[in-house]
Amino acid sequence: MATEADKDLGGIRIKRAIERVPGGMMVVPLLIGAVIATLFPTTPKVFGSFTGALFTGALPILAVFYVCMGASIDFRATPYIVKKGGTLLVVKVGIAMILGVVFGRLLGEAPIGAGLFAGLSTLAIVAAMNDTNGGLYMALMGQYGRPRDVGAYTIMCLESGPFLTMVTLGVAGLSAFPWQTMVGSILPLLVGMLLGNLDREMRAFLGRAVPVMIPFFAFALGTGLDLTKIWQAGLLGLGLGVAVTVLTGIPLFFADRLTGGTGVAGVAASSTAGNAAAVPAIIAAANPAYAEAAAPATVLVAATVVVTAILTPLATAWTAKHFGEPADGAVEPAEAAPVAERA
Repeated sequence: MATEADKDLGGIRIKRAIERVPGGMMVVPLLIGAVIATLFPTTPKVFGSFTGALFTGALPILAVFYVCMGASIDFRATPYIVKKGGTLLVVKVGIAMILGVVFGRLLGEAPIGAGLFAGLSTLAIVAAMNDTNGGLYMALMGQYGRPRDVGAYTIMCLESGPFLTMVTLGVAGLSAFPWQTMVGSILPLLVGMLLGNLDREMRAFLGRAVPVMIPFFAFALGTGLDLTKIWQAGLLGLGLGVAVTVLTGIPLFFADRLTGGTGVAGVAASSTAGNAAAVPAIIAAANPAYAEAAAPATVLVAATVVVTAILTPLATAWTAKHFGEPADGAVEPAEAAPVAERA
């Protein structure tokens, strides 16, 4: 029966409508942001102020998101975080290495010159497969996962940047991230963990904010996506995005299950990070043998970022629906925080 509030608003139930879409609280705002950014790219400059800040606010929202999510993680889960994050890292990079070896022998460094697969290269495949979209992973874990699974990204963040791609392609002795950058990427999460473990009331207070921030973070993430990239890359870019979700998602699902998870965290890691689009140019600058492949690889990887940003939440939502409950049906002490109310 409709409440008085429902009657006053004409009975419009926006939240329920969004939640009918798989991963709706993530996917719908993300797509809205992407459409606005694609059709009206000058919107942030035109309106400026708080509106403009929301369009470019993915990182600040993420920082707050990490603190609040970290507060829900019990220190007793740290061994689990290392095991889970390490397993997902090894599996994701391992798949990229296997594909790199196979396609490296078939294609070498140069891209395919003509035909349906024109522009496809070993560089494009490895760069797309190697790097997980950390913000997307953590947002999906905030909605569908278990709090301690979020912390797995503190290990998985080692995927970021060109280093592992260089290793995969056989380029030795090249760049690594400064320690300050590495620490900065996990510091908000660690601060949240400290606050939540020192004070249960802070854990409850901060934990409740996690589901609220998901649509705002998703919108900001979407405004950084250009839907025309899919058009420019054509069916090949779409196919590469689907391949990333499927070829990494299935092994990651089983790896997650083997480490005591439900499989949701594994599927949530089957995406391509936005910064992966910059990797081909960096690789080409380090090794001229990849110069010819860099430009088409950049377009293909950018398309993969967009495609996986849509497919991975859908696949994660489906996995959570069918496999989301722990095998023994028990709720672990470390997960008895208010974040469990996010559904």
